[in-house]
Amino acid sequence: MLPILLAILLLISLYVTIIPKSFYAKVFTKNPIIDSIIGAVLGSISTGNPATSYIIGGELLNAGIALFAVVAFVTSWVTVGIIQLPAECYFLGKRFAVARNILSFLFAIVISILVVLTLKIL
Repeated sequence: MLPILLAILLLISLYVTIIPKSFYAKVFTKNPIIDSIIGAVLGSISTGNPATSYIIGGELLNAGIALFAVVAFVTSWVTVGIIQLPAECYFLGKRFAVARNILSFLFAIVISILVVLTLKIL
């Protein structure tokens, strides 16, 4: 199990190093639905831990990215994991791992919309 987890950590580190942070600011539009989907896709690929996601989320907000996109990004960053999907399939079963990732992706989009709407009401 240790070699697989080490490989996942190395892949995540490589991805985070290769993709510059300025890339994210260029990708987002001002459309809430599209921004939520783009945020969820990027968060799914960029997988990380919760503590890091708060820092990145704050930096994305400071860069002018919409709250819809940031919430979807942070939610999928923590709950969806494309990079570790092979290991998850191996340890938990392919059907479960794929279903969990798809549902987490879809709920990241729904949660981002609900969070922003809730904040507007409050």
